[in-house]
Amino acid sequence: MNFTKHVLGTVCGVMVMTGAAWAQKGETVKIAWIDPLSGPFANIGQNSLKTFQFMAEKVNANNPAGVKFEIVSFDNKASPQESLTVLKAAIDQGIRFVTQGNGSGAAGAIIDAINKHNERNPGKEVVFFNNAAVDPDLTNSKCSFWHFRFDADTSMKMEALTSYMKDEKNIKKVYIIGQNYAHGHQVAKFFKDAIARKRPDVQIVGEDLHPIGQVKDFAPYIAKIKASGADSVVTGNWGTDLSLLIKAAKDAGLDANFYTYYGGANGTPSAIGPTMDGKVKFVYVGHSNIPEVFKRATEYHAKFKDDLSLLTTMHVLPALAGGIAKAKSTDPVKVAFAMEGLTVKSFSGDVTIRAADHQLQQPLYIATWKKLSDPKKQWNAEGTGYTWVQDRVFEPYVSSTPTSCQMKRPGA
Repeated sequence: MNFTKHVLGTVCGVMVMTGAAWAQKGETVKIAWIDPLSGPFANIGQNSLKTFQFMAEKVNANNPAGVKFEIVSFDNKASPQESLTVLKAAIDQGIRFVTQGNGSGAAGAIIDAINKHNERNPGKEVVFFNNAAVDPDLTNSKCSFWHFRFDADTSMKMEALTSYMKDEKNIKKVYIIGQNYAHGHQVAKFFKDAIARKRPDVQIVGEDLHPIGQVKDFAPYIAKIKASGADSVVTGNWGTDLSLLIKAAKDAGLDANFYTYYGGANGTPSAIGPTMDGKVKFVYVGHSNIPEVFKRATEYHAKFKDDLSLLTTMHVLPALAGGIAKAKSTDPVKVAFAMEGLTVKSFSGDVTIRAADHQLQQPLYIATWKKLSDPKKQWNAEGTGYTWVQDRVFEPYVSSTPTSCQMKRPGA
């Protein structure tokens, strides 16, 4: 590319090429948002949809690719089967880019369906931007050229979380609890593998998997945890399954620290509340007290009276803008090739889409739930008077895990 004819610019922190009158200028690029707007995880889906709409507005204000993003929502009710129905509806409407995140089962179904569609319909390809489904298989044994993941997968987060936990000498007995589907199984597996390597003295005193989105009262599970003598609980639960687990722990007076993946997700901070001060931690791609995130969270709250919690959206749309600008086209095949190896300037520094498996390589953060001490610089999480205080940040080389992906690319 001739850099003398174009100017390097940024949009929402992404460095892209600007200043060219490209063929796609003026186009509207529709993105099918597929996630739950009804059912037990509706609050997570509604927050995600608003976040994507918010980020589309921000990127559209200065989109270097010369296009406008439009988010078109489809309710999949958190069901893999319903995801396939609405995916077909989106494709029938001519939408060529798709995003989803709530549930690896739904993500896997979408990947399989897109693989088949693209093979059967050359010239009408669809690309999938996974914003939160973290089953490692999706970028390993089930990897696809048409799939890009912007959240860190379960194994990456567990590498960071256990790298933190190995130095916490007060951790002696751990109980694992999770949802009975791919993600819950993976959290348990990767925790046991990693802690055995890093802290072989830690005793796993119990393990439970429960039906996803169906348990209304976690008191029986908490009773087992309490009886086990666990000082720490590791869980990949999200949405109401985490909120209700935390509520039951509070009600029972469980004296244990919770190591979570999704403590910061919509609705959970309110459930944690003041009685869990210092007892809940999460591992995630960021937190609201990072200056750039704090700024966006402030703008988001002013617009929606809600907390900005799905931080992966701050990578998805800017990266797509960068891919379109680099490809000088909105053709999904060209855009997908352009996004391989793309580096994005993020709120957490430079993050890169690994070409081998399309997994974003990014820093991961460990943060603890604590009482707000500086309201001007710390985010008041869901108006609770509490916030997430950063404990550690792990650069990509620490949390990155190898891939077994054998990717088949178009034309290969």
